[in-house]
Amino acid sequence: MLNQTVLVGRIANEPELYETESGKKLSRITLAVPRAYKNMNGEYDTDFIGCKLWQGVAQNTTDYCKKGDLVGVKGHIQTDRYQTEDGERFITEVVAEKVTFLSSAGKSATA
Repeated sequence: MLNQTVLVGRIANEPELYETESGKKLSRITLAVPRAYKNMNGEYDTDFIGCKLWQGVAQNTTDYCKKGDLVGVKGHIQTDRYQTEDGERFITEVVAEKVTFLSSAGKSATA
């Protein structure tokens, strides 16, 4: 079995670093990824994909990236479920194993 994804897009929200109760660093970003084909109106649609970043990847991304920066994300797709007042909900997101900074204001690095 294989669960691996590679995305290239722009960060749609300002990266923020959080710390879990167990002391692990965590950041969640949304990646705006334009589709490779045009819709019926002749425009390119954009998918907004949630990404979860842990530890050093989370730290470096929040240190060196901002909203609008172009990045590459390599990781795997993960689904989680949780209970709300309205019932069970599911979330699907990419857990980043590596983030490559492609247009970060003069800084070139890889997390």
